[in-house]
Amino acid sequence: MIRLLIVGLFAYATYRFTRKVIDEVPDDFDPLPMPGDERRALRRQSAAMGVEPRR
Repeated sequence: MIRLLIVGLFAYATYRFTRKVIDEVPDDFDPLPMPGDERRALRRQSAAMGVEPRR
């Protein structure tokens, strides 16, 4: 019975710690681009810099 209590407390502490870590992650970062978007992203980056992309 004591083992079950100890395991339950450990599981609860792990759950609380995980929730705290997840809540501290900022939500203001951009997601990673999908693999097919690389050419489009390169065009946008080059256009923003005022340079034509070389092919």
